[in-house]
Amino acid sequence: MFILYIWGRDTLMSQIYWKILIIRFFQTFLEGFAAVLSQSQAKLIADVPGVVHVVPNRILNLHTTRSWDFLQVKPQIVDGILSEGHSGLGTIIGVMDTGIWPESESFRDDGMGKFPSRWKGICQEGNRFNRSHCNRKIIGARWYIKGYEAEFGKLSPSDGVEFLSPRDAVGHGTHTSSTASGAEVKNANFRGLAQGIARGGAPSSWLAIYKVCWATGGCSSADLLAAIDDAIFDGVDIISASLGSPPPLSTYVDDALAIGSFHAVARGISVVCSAGNTGPYPQTVINTAPWVMTVAASTIDRDFPAVITLGNNQTVVGQSFYTGRGLNKFHPIVYGADIAATNIDGTSAGSCDLETLNATLARGKVILCFQSRWQRSAAIASKSVLELKGAGVIFAQFPTKDVSCPWSFPCVQVDFEAGTSLLTYMAASRKPVVKFSFSKTVIGQQLAPEIAYFSSRGPSSLSPSVLKPDIAAPGVDILASWSPAASSKLLNSPQTKASPFNFKLDSGTSMACPHISGIVALLKGIHPKWSPAAIKSALVTTASMKDEYGQNTVAEGAPHKQADPFDYGGGNVDPNKALDPGLIYDIKPSDYVCFLYAMGYNSTAIRLMTRVHTPCHKSVKFLRNLNLPSITLPELKQRMTVSRTVTNVGPVNSIYVARIQAPAGIDVSVEPWILTFNSTTKKLKFKVTFCSQLKVQGRYSFGNLYWEDGIHVVRIPVVVRIVINNHLYSET
Repeated sequence: MFILYIWGRDTLMSQIYWKILIIRFFQTFLEGFAAVLSQSQAKLIADVPGVVHVVPNRILNLHTTRSWDFLQVKPQIVDGILSEGHSGLGTIIGVMDTGIWPESESFRDDGMGKFPSRWKGICQEGNRFNRSHCNRKIIGARWYIKGYEAEFGKLSPSDGVEFLSPRDAVGHGTHTSSTASGAEVKNANFRGLAQGIARGGAPSSWLAIYKVCWATGGCSSADLLAAIDDAIFDGVDIISASLGSPPPLSTYVDDALAIGSFHAVARGISVVCSAGNTGPYPQTVINTAPWVMTVAASTIDRDFPAVITLGNNQTVVGQSFYTGRGLNKFHPIVYGADIAATNIDGTSAGSCDLETLNATLARGKVILCFQSRWQRSAAIASKSVLELKGAGVIFAQFPTKDVSCPWSFPCVQVDFEAGTSLLTYMAASRKPVVKFSFSKTVIGQQLAPEIAYFSSRGPSSLSPSVLKPDIAAPGVDILASWSPAASSKLLNSPQTKASPFNFKLDSGTSMACPHISGIVALLKGIHPKWSPAAIKSALVTTASMKDEYGQNTVAEGAPHKQADPFDYGGGNVDPNKALDPGLIYDIKPSDYVCFLYAMGYNSTAIRLMTRVHTPCHKSVKFLRNLNLPSITLPELKQRMTVSRTVTNVGPVNSIYVARIQAPAGIDVSVEPWILTFNSTTKKLKFKVTFCSQLKVQGRYSFGNLYWEDGIHVVRIPVVVRIVINNHLYSET
């Protein structure tokens, strides 16, 4: 399947004499359509006059309570963002995901006003979903299947795996929607864990649901483009998209999410996207267009400890979601590598990969498994042991706060140090045994936030001069609403009956994304005239580099390290400070067009994508001078000057003084270093000059540029890499 961009639909259609199946005409911001074509047809149609671009349909992936209190987004703070933003009243959040479970308590419409007259959306019916499932909370719902079916064939709902409707069979969309905008639900919990009041960040905002992702595999870029097309027409204020595809990244003129989000942002709609879950490796961040907000995942101060008691009464503490039965008695423990099946090597059995263990020797025992280079999943180890009627799993892995053990089988996650101590005990005991305690919920005993291990890292592999991700938000073990239909698909065991549940703990940048979407809804309520760039600037320039105890934020990895802008962009979101940022770095849509020209894209493709004719020069200088709330120089050879413009949104008469934390090996100067604002001067330009002190091929180093007036601290990250004028390094 292909997406075609055209000039003049009627003229073109009269020239296409072969039969093609058109899936969707785009109407709001694009002139084009999605159609089913063979490769040969695509080549032929690309030569028809009026056809500007033919792009293959791509399949994207989903990126899968305490968090709002942890962020200090709570009603008790009288002058905080939740109160000042009236809980998101008047804003509409459009969620691009797997749909919604409308019966969830999170989507009650108690106290919700009638949707605004500007709203043009619909409640599209389908399998087990009719118009009555929309209410004053869910004011619109649509579903998109044509692009998906063009790639994978007809999807049948008869097997109970999916619903051909906005109804969520996966849980992911229900989770993200309720995180952004869910109503308050008391006594919410996941099988007794994380019990408390669950709510979304902007509980008074309206929800518009666009189901573009399916339980049987992925999200079609053609369907996503159609959904964004509709969302713009419908009148949403924010688009929240917890999805994307890993590198290699498509060019911005070929990427459906980049194209659709450009037109949304040009119309004042903020677009918030997940950064991806392929960390902690560099250059893995996705959704890197400068006009979207790209969100990394961080931890909160809640964990779920479970105690392992050894036969000698010593204890080891791990993490677990298991609260079922069969834990209160001792079981024999064996190391997976010691019970390898015939013709299976010890490494595979040691990680408890599927079909690697001896069934007789595993039965009734707790198996100790060590994460390996080839088998990294506690869930796979649990499935392997469950199939052999083992009693439970202890999974030793790299340190992380993300609990990956399944909830439905006795599984405790420990670090390698704890796993090694268990091996020592087993070697010293003739009959080693262990038993597990129930998992508990503990708050306030973990340093937080930390950047999650899985959160994708910068720099951008597509546009390294644009710092990505932009910001970090909670995305580890987040409690939110879930689809009961998804419960039956999870790992079941004799110890745990498969009963549907309405809330679930889940992790991913998918969970971080709707936190920012909810905060954006609150900010839009307070500053309705701010552009998407202004809102992003407010979030980035007020973000924190510290944890809640004032220590530098740590990024989980191999090993853990002090976090830098490639981990979290500007830092950890601080919603209440974003209320009053003092200065903002604003960007007009026409500047993004010039950015595309500076990227070297074909002018025809740019005009087709943007639908505007903006006079721009193909100057690479524009890449570094785009007015982002960050400065990133991937290639500093000797000396380079960049410019930025700030707009005063604080007190009319303000004086700001510059302060620099220079990256290592770099001299940095600011001109002017004092900015004076008054009733007639609201915008001021400044220049920053960078000079390399080194003459070697360097790595990225990090610093900060501050503007301070005694009340506001407006900080942007500075990222610089030194390169040398040596032909051997010209491609580095």
